[in-house]
Amino acid sequence: MARKPRTPRWLEAARRREEPVPEGSRADWLARALGRAGVMPRAEAEQAIREGRVEVDGRVERDPFAPVHAGSAVRVDGQPRALDARTRALMFHKPAGVVVHGSDPEGIGTVFERLRSVLPPELRGHEWYAVGRLDRDTTGLLLFTNEERLVAHATSPETHVPKRYVVEVAGTPSETVLQRLREGVVLEDGPTRPAGARLLAPSRVELVLTEGRHHQVKRMLAAVGHPVRTLHREAVGELSLDVPEGAYRLLTDAEVEQGLGFRGIPSPSGRGPG
Repeated sequence: MARKPRTPRWLEAARRREEPVPEGSRADWLARALGRAGVMPRAEAEQAIREGRVEVDGRVERDPFAPVHAGSAVRVDGQPRALDARTRALMFHKPAGVVVHGSDPEGIGTVFERLRSVLPPELRGHEWYAVGRLDRDTTGLLLFTNEERLVAHATSPETHVPKRYVVEVAGTPSETVLQRLREGVVLEDGPTRPAGARLLAPSRVELVLTEGRHHQVKRMLAAVGHPVRTLHREAVGELSLDVPEGAYRLLTDAEVEQGLGFRGIPSPSGRGPG
């Protein structure tokens, strides 16, 4: 049975308040809109709203889920702040040890903390969403964006965005083993899609996947008798990692559209591609 689509929180709030839903613009809820526009991260925005520091269309707004749109007149601490938000994305070279979660119970740190520590002030106000995940001990390319639609596009099982890994394994996989990986391996949650697989050096394999199951690379290689020793992601879509460990760079609109196949970046007129 198909799951009923969830009503957006901003729309629920608008209905509760008996407010009209604005036409011709993309509506959102206040705290998230502030994060998307780079005014302040969502958690900080929620606190500022509850403290009465945010005004919407001339009145103090204390509901973080209050519906807003690009034309709403918003002030934070008395200063006008625009909610127009362009899609931004960046690549980050994840080091080993940090987790792709909001907090780390082991105290080593999160990838979000590492990223914010190297961002300039003009980018720290964004709410950055990780595009997929990498395990604590996995290194390499991790994408971030302020646009949740880009996250959904790049991680959707239907999109099949390729991801390229370089893996150090136990032993040296034979051509027969590589062919098994290319044809797909049966795991406990079903057969995998065909993968790209080639031997780069003894005990070093390049694997290209077009799906993103939990621990998939590790499970596939364990299934063919070559457990993973180290795992590094080199590319997502047509984007290859080109920054040092712990560093980042912003992606261009062309890289997002062509490299990831995402067509949701608004045109200069403010309307998305039709």
